[in-house]
Amino acid sequence: MTPPHMGVQIPEGQDPAQAAPEIAIVRAFLRALEARDLARARALLAPGFAMTFPGGVRMQSLEELIAWAAPRYRFVKKSFERFETCGGGVVYCFGTLAGEWPDGRPFAGIRFIDRFELSEGRILRQDVWNDLAEVRLRQAAEAASGESSA
Repeated sequence: MTPPHMGVQIPEGQDPAQAAPEIAIVRAFLRALEARDLARARALLAPGFAMTFPGGVRMQSLEELIAWAAPRYRFVKKSFERFETCGGGVVYCFGTLAGEWPDGRPFAGIRFIDRFELSEGRILRQDVWNDLAEVRLRQAAEAASGESSA
């Protein structure tokens, strides 16, 4: 039998807990990370948790993530476009990133997709895809062409 939440899409503003409890878990985790509430985020992780970021960077702790992110941006916030679950404890989160580069320049509107695997109500795996590197490369190219024409 197909689970009732199979293929559910949850737009921002709708109560995800009513549609699919695993979406509520993922949303709570992402919000805790954004607030740097590592204890609350860690409580939502399963033993053996691992995350993979663009470039194949694999981490197993939130402290590793914070250290890895420090030279990449001062802060980042996620705006959620939608959440989808396809059953079996898999949740996708789609949206955009906004924040500040290390030099203080703002960025916004950068696409991301996160894929989560849950086991027994806790997050076992997170895979992250985003366009941060593409935006940085484009901005660097634009800055270089502006400098050479000045």
